[in-house]
Amino acid sequence: MNIEILQPKAFDLVGSRILIAGNAVGFEGHLTIRISEGHDEVTAAATAGSLSIRQFQAAVDIPPDAAFTLSRLFVTVTDDSAGGPNPPTVTVPVLYGPMILPGYVGYWEHTVVGGETLSALANRYYEDSSKYPVIQAANQQLIADPNLIFPGQLLRIPRDF
Repeated sequence: MNIEILQPKAFDLVGSRILIAGNAVGFEGHLTIRISEGHDEVTAAATAGSLSIRQFQAAVDIPPDAAFTLSRLFVTVTDDSAGGPNPPTVTVPVLYGPMILPGYVGYWEHTVVGGETLSALANRYYEDSSKYPVIQAANQQLIADPNLIFPGQLLRIPRDF
């Protein structure tokens, strides 16, 4: 089976309910979906149909007692119907908002303009310039150094209300 995960995209910022969707090709496509970060794992199942390209979708709710300790999770979709020791598998890394900002419910998008800094953005959105690490963590695939952001970058600003 060929598997294509269309949602979430790599490094998407996700919440306690992760919506997974994509396409799969195969015969009697039973899919297992795992959300993990190396310390804990949450699983779900989906069906992709049979004999042709089929869409699949699932919603995985992360329980409050999940023992996640990292903000980077991995969404893994495996075709269980393929059999054999190495079934087709696709993995997408995502960023888990509740580990970045307690109470996370979504994010604002902000396009950086010349002269802006992460601390200025933290002050604007959180009224606390010391919260710039929250913005950096939510955009870790773009920002390695909190002192280097560039005009035109589209940043996600986590929100908790």
